[in-house]
Amino acid sequence: MDDSQEFDRPSKSRRKRDMHALQELGASLVELSPERLARMELPEDLREAVRAAQRMTKHEARRRQMQYIGRLMRVVDPQPIRDALDALNGSSRSQAALQHRLERLRSRLLEDEEVLGEIAAQAPGADLQHLRRLRRNALKEQEAGRPPRSYRELFRELRQLLGE
Repeated sequence: MDDSQEFDRPSKSRRKRDMHALQELGASLVELSPERLARMELPEDLREAVRAAQRMTKHEARRRQMQYIGRLMRVVDPQPIRDALDALNGSSRSQAALQHRLERLRSRLLEDEEVLGEIAAQAPGADLQHLRRLRRNALKEQEAGRPPRSYRELFRELRQLLGE
């Protein structure tokens, strides 16, 4: 056997690190609420194993179940699961970029009402009167030093119109 064939497969240490990473990813799935777990695209056997682990209270049984989940994770592509977890946690780059874009749009809208035309172009079904009212209320709240209720509501409206 020559040297090139000797290193064709990953080392035992590398395989163990990969398996531990998959087990940690499985642990992240177990920590999800049932509603969030239902939104995840998972193979049915993996979903059932995660649900079973969530119901377990005995430490040793749960540990064995986590190892089983790790074994099941070896046959699925982990990247879509990681991406879905990131999206659920709001930590993906695209989610963060969208959040920042909407915050800038809200700031521009508060500075200048003409931005409503830009919003109308991007979201033809937008209720401009409602946005105008939220803008006016948010400005009044800022001036009076009151809690930013309308300011937050304006952001939610923009996210609903332009976020998805």
